[in-house]
Formats: sequence, C-alpha cells, structure tokens
Amino acid sequence: LTSPFDLFLQERRIYLHLAEVVAETIYGYSISDDEMRERVSYHNLELVERLAKQYGGVMVMLGHYGNWEGFSDIAKRVNNPAITVCSVYRELKNKAFDQLMADIRAQRGTDLTEKKHILREMVRRRKEGIVTLYGMISDQKPSPQNAHYWTQFLHQDTSFLDGSEVLGRKFGYPVVMYYVTSPCRGYYNVDIRLLSEHPNEETDFAVTERYARMLEQNILQQPELWLWTHNRWKYKREEV
Repeated sequence: LTSPFDLFLQERRIYLHLAEVVAETIYGYSISDDEMRERVSYHNLELVERLAKQYGGVMVMLGHYGNWEGFSDIAKRVNNPAITVCSVYRELKNKAFDQLMADIRAQRGTDLTEKKHILREMVRRRKEGIVTLYGMISDQKPSPQNAHYWTQFLHQDTSFLDGSEVLGRKFGYPVVMYYVTSPCRGYYNVDIRLLSEHPNEETDFAVTERYARMLEQNILQQPELWLWTHNRWKYKREEV
C-alpha cells in the first residue's frame, strides 16, 4: 500500500510539473529551433512521413501529458516540406489568453483550426492536395452529448472523445499517438506509435480503446507528467 507520505510526494511532483509546463509554454514563445530540438526528441518520424505520403493525411492523438504545447514543433521536424501540421483546438473563453496561445502554437510552424471547423478544413485540404498531420488532444472529457464511448481508465468508468477515430474512418487516414517520456526536467522523448493504419476497417471504438490503453500505460509509467488537475471524471455514465 502507498503511504500518505508517498502520496504527498507524488502530489507535489504533479504540481511542480504543472508549474514547469506553464513556464515552458511561455518560454517556448521565444525559444530557438536548436534548443527545442534539444528539449524534445521525436522517434519514428519516418512512420508518419510514410503514412502521410501514402494516404494524404494522418490523425495524431495526444494527451495532456508531458508538455503537450511544445509538441507542435513536429511541424519543423518532418523531412518532407510538403507535409503540413494542423492542430485542432478548443477556443478559450478569455480572448486575450486564446490569442496568446494561438501565437505560441503558430510560432512552431503549426496551422490552427478550431474544432467546430475541422471537418470543413479537412475537406478543403484534401481537395487541394495538402498533406496534413492533424493533431488532436484526445484525453479531454467529452460533453455529455458527445460521450459516445466509455471504458475503464485508471480504475474509473471513463468516457473518451472518439473524434480522431471518426475522422480517420471518414477520410481513410491512419491514426497514431504520442507516447511520451521525460528523462529529466524540461526534456521529452516522443515515440510515435501506430494505433491503426486502416481505421475504416476496424470495429467501432476499437482505435479509441487502443488509445485509452496506451495512454493509461504511459501515465502509469510517469504519473506526474499527466494533467491530473482537470476534472476528467465530472460526469458519470448514468448522468449523460
């Protein structure tokens, strides 16, 4: 059993990491490309480059894990200049802070699309032949009307967003995820792992379930790197 002191230390690590993410995000506004390359290492980039070239697009699932804001730097890491990166985001209520975050993300070479416009944007990019990696934060709690899939996650009955799977199936795009580790403070290794090359051939929610299991494994490896402070379990299944 975990002692109260161990729980205290773990909680302290969680809040320390959250503070570091805030500082790293603000610092990232002016960080050089060389320093970013030192701080964030990508593994298996050739996988997304191959898939993007073959299928015209790739869905990238990631969580609030490590420093998720810094991972938009992948736009500057792919070797094929024809591959673009589009980050799907949820507009913030505070307009000034929303603009600040948009500026920080764009600084790394990533295009931004608000989630309610993503379908239209994907149709446009496909028509124009723009090869794109679509990055989607996928561990947020869905709204009650969008809680389509539930599974056991960290010993809790948990609903998961299935947007990456749904869009991957619709457009025939493979789905990958970021598996993140941190060897030391401020430094991250991002391992790109294939969830499904042909999501349109999978049963409903199979890709989302695979993501949930892989994310859970990732969190248990370094629990302090996940954003525990967001109210992930606000809704119960019987309430939606």
